[in-house]
Amino acid sequence: MNKLETAKELLLREAWLLDSQDWKGWLSMYAPDCEYWVPARRSDETLTQDPNTELSHIYYANRAGLEDRVLRIMSGRSAASTPAPRTTHMLCNFHLEEGQEDDGIRIWTTWSTQMFNVRQRKTYTFFGTSLTEFGRQEESWLISRKRIELKNDYIPTFIDIYCF
Repeated sequence: MNKLETAKELLLREAWLLDSQDWKGWLSMYAPDCEYWVPARRSDETLTQDPNTELSHIYYANRAGLEDRVLRIMSGRSAASTPAPRTTHMLCNFHLEEGQEDDGIRIWTTWSTQMFNVRQRKTYTFFGTSLTEFGRQEESWLISRKRIELKNDYIPTFIDIYCF
């Protein structure tokens, strides 16, 4: 299987795990030293560039942060995620970055997520692009970096890891 097909299959699996609320399966796709970042905007035209010095919608410097978030969702200690919203992720426009000489994969994706908030009985749509980087760890591919650009970032409700 070529890199594009491999990356597409992995991203579709990630979406399925989120929609199935298989939080442990979703976490298993991320490397221990991964970065997960949803930058905010400085202005309507400009995204923030540094998660350490500028605002972010979400930023986890490694999987430990994602693990903590998942633990809160699974335990019911996340008021925003209890009951857990229902989601449907749709991915398209997969674009493999050219010139990848190493063993990694860098792929751009356009995505849309429908989220039904059970408590509010409302549906929300989020959409944007993401850059996902995969690295080989033994016999499997793991996400080493995910940068998500939320295009409709005037947020009418909360956002969380399952919104993208």
